Amino acid sequence: MSEEKSYEPAPEVAAQANIARYLNARGFSTYQDLWRWSVDNKEAFWADMASELHWFRPWDRVLDWQPPQARWFAGGLTNICYNALDRHIQAGAGDRVAFHWEGEPGDRRTLTYHDLYRDVNRLAAALQELGIGKGDRVVLYLPRIPEYVTAMLALARLGAVHSVVYTGFSLQALRQRLADCGARAVITADGHYWRGELQPLKPVVDRAIEGLAHQEPGPAGLTGLPSPKVVVVRRAGNAVDWHPERDLDWDDLMNRPFREVPPLPVESGHVLFSLYTSGTSGVPKGIVHNHGGYQVGVYATTRFVLDLRPDDVYWCTADPGWITGHSYAVYGPLLVGATQVMYEGAPSFPDPGRVWSILERYRVSVLYTAPTAIRGLMRFGLEWPQRHDLSALRLLGSVGEPLSPEVWSWYRQAAGRPLPVMDTWWQTETGAHMIAPNPALALKPGSPALAFLGIDAAVVDRDGKTAPPGVQGYLVVRQPWPAMMQDVFGDPDRYAQYWQTLPGVYFSGDSAMRDQDGYFWVYGRIDDVIKKAGYRIGPLEIEGVLLGHPAVEEAAVVGKPDPLVGQSIKAFVMLKDGVAPTDALAAELRSFVRREVGPVAVPDDVEFVAALPKTRSGKVVRSLLKDREAGGAA
Repeated sequence: MSEEKSYEPAPEVAAQANIARYLNARGFSTYQDLWRWSVDNKEAFWADMASELHWFRPWDRVLDWQPPQARWFAGGLTNICYNALDRHIQAGAGDRVAFHWEGEPGDRRTLTYHDLYRDVNRLAAALQELGIGKGDRVVLYLPRIPEYVTAMLALARLGAVHSVVYTGFSLQALRQRLADCGARAVITADGHYWRGELQPLKPVVDRAIEGLAHQEPGPAGLTGLPSPKVVVVRRAGNAVDWHPERDLDWDDLMNRPFREVPPLPVESGHVLFSLYTSGTSGVPKGIVHNHGGYQVGVYATTRFVLDLRPDDVYWCTADPGWITGHSYAVYGPLLVGATQVMYEGAPSFPDPGRVWSILERYRVSVLYTAPTAIRGLMRFGLEWPQRHDLSALRLLGSVGEPLSPEVWSWYRQAAGRPLPVMDTWWQTETGAHMIAPNPALALKPGSPALAFLGIDAAVVDRDGKTAPPGVQGYLVVRQPWPAMMQDVFGDPDRYAQYWQTLPGVYFSGDSAMRDQDGYFWVYGRIDDVIKKAGYRIGPLEIEGVLLGHPAVEEAAVVGKPDPLVGQSIKAFVMLKDGVAPTDALAAELRSFVRREVGPVAVPDDVEFVAALPKTRSGKVVRSLLKDREAGGAA
């Protein structure tokens, strides 16, 4: 591991943070003391968080834990839409801006909480008239436009279940998810803009539905209607084929006479959404989250990790097609009543100043983005952020993969001053932050710090025993938590595997280590861990060092079969423009890793490449590189 550098927050930052106020209210002097109390008294802590939200009927029991099934706030009736909208309006905050929206071409809209409330009620009424109600499943295939949020909240209001499919997914992936969840309807758009080009969406939906008759049903044996209803938002104005018996125009539905639809009180465990994530078997998993526990988890973490307050202007750059978009670009910020920014397009279009101009224009105070996005902005240098007034920023956040110290440092430089960086670890399955700093906690670049309140996270060996400090092992959670997934849709055995791989604990599938201070260092998926001559080496650590070299643009590290040591280390390196790939540079990079990490982590082979295989969300697909090195398909 490279040298750990500690960063202490400014005293005024620590004193003003939401977590500091909670510490004082509870009578604790340190976060670690508060954390220990919250784990030992998890029901009391989570009940405290839940009591700040609205319940139509109080719960009978905070937790009913019958491993691997957990029922949080059993007997309670609630609705996440009420807590995200109605609660704030009744408190007199209806005129507060909910969203500043900006399209890639430059068009803009502003919606207050009251505007959003009216839109949600209009859509909920229209969906009711289409027969959509409690438990019905509706797929959303939408770009980043305000209608996305309206649709999610309207379905939640009715007790229906939304399943969001990222618009970067293929036709077959959409069809597979439609069949698996048994969708009764699809809400989509004609198209949207990305890097200056119009991207059609409605034609993809049409073709996906046409092939449903030949698609195998999902694990639950469900199928959608013969022809699910399709609601179309006119975003881009591109021509689309129209099926009058099936297709409905969003504007026609929204222009009907206004009718309020009271939010349906639903059981705490009632399903809110299913979100598909990749699985090792190649079959996507429909991760199920509910109203009650999920809202408590995202509310608490949004308050204490992102330190979000009603007077903040907050921007999470994630697409709602991912769990980050659900938890921290829709539900969490609305639950705390903050103002948000939503941007439709590419972060560097039409030039690398786009992100920084948005931050300046809306006076964004809290930014939450991904290391991939930060690295993409790094390549253009600090001159772009330095052209803009970013003085409103007070907190930075990171999500999606470990944030290397080099990127961590640049992120703060771009902000113009040493702001706290909330580097968070969590998963689609966990629903909310699990290991994360807070603004009053000392930070170590590259580490997500400590477990969140009420979360009993640990690093263990293959026998489930706690790994000593400095020893890499499996990252697990030893107790249930409210935002945890409730099931894998239609496949309970697959859900149970999360709690059976190492009996009695939640197995995250990630590798991690804790240092002498108890801080977590996450190295990525266990499948990616390289085992060389008895050593276990995380590729992300080597990649982070390589990214710190001034010649390197991007890097990916994989294990390569080796008959002597088990696996050798191979690094695929993209160089910055104007840098020539030479044997001397390869040797220099190997020496660079040796100095920063040690001899065991030195790449045995460095290959310079023009590009790395990536998912549509920008993550490097190491499996393709590993397959190639193992002699499989490239």
